[in-house]
Amino acid sequence: MHVLITGHRGQLGTELMGLCAARGISATGIDVDTVDVTDRDAVAAAIASARPDAVIHCAAWTAVDACESDPGLAFRANADAVRWVAEACATAAAHLVHVSTDYVFDGTKPTPYVETDVPNPRSVYGQSKRAGEIEALKHSAVAVARTSWVCGAAGNNMVKTVHRLARERDSLAFVSDQFGHPTFTSDLAPALLRLATDRRTGIYHVTNQGAVSWYEFVREIVRLMGKDPSMVRPITTAELNPPRPAPRPANSVLADVAWRAAGYEPLRDFRAPLAELLAILG
Repeated sequence: MHVLITGHRGQLGTELMGLCAARGISATGIDVDTVDVTDRDAVAAAIASARPDAVIHCAAWTAVDACESDPGLAFRANADAVRWVAEACATAAAHLVHVSTDYVFDGTKPTPYVETDVPNPRSVYGQSKRAGEIEALKHSAVAVARTSWVCGAAGNNMVKTVHRLARERDSLAFVSDQFGHPTFTSDLAPALLRLATDRRTGIYHVTNQGAVSWYEFVREIVRLMGKDPSMVRPITTAELNPPRPAPRPANSVLADVAWRAAGYEPLRDFRAPLAELLAILG
């Protein structure tokens, strides 16, 4: 099997490349410095040249607040690019796994979101990612994998930020009214590769288990660092100063109904890969 991974230098792409190498799976990586995924011809040429059996599309513009001020770029990166990748996969008879987000939902549902819930994104980022899902699902050999609160050893993420801040400051404040599933690339990458190798189709919610608020998540990070969790205090989203340009869904909890129905074991509780990542960070 040969896999092509877009955005292979990002935190998820890096994990996928390492996983493929560890499992002896041939993999080609492309990133912004080699292939502009918003360029239809460049994408078609790259996929035709690589002749992959599957493509895992990780490349995206994930700067949620920046997307608010540049919707054009957001839709080119997160929707048009998916169209070009999906078209090229169809031409090459390659299976596509497209990575999406909890931001496609508005966060108002009082219970976890399932795959059949109707998306209603509130932010430009969420709207562009939903448009990308629609482009991907126009084709038959496609799995859309929605995930949330992604952290890993590569790139920038909440765990790395808290790991640094908790050493620099005596107190931290994080919102207690936004809930989701922290998800770690060490568990997410094998799940995406499984969808690719099994050529699964449809929409899947793929997250680690354990729903928490950002406040609760940060307390757990601090606790595992050996510090006093009481150094973290809760605030509301309305108290953020300065306020964030992009609205965040209050409820980002994704239920993995389709994943379990396919016969797959749920991903681990987030605390296990969190401890492993903190051990790496030292």
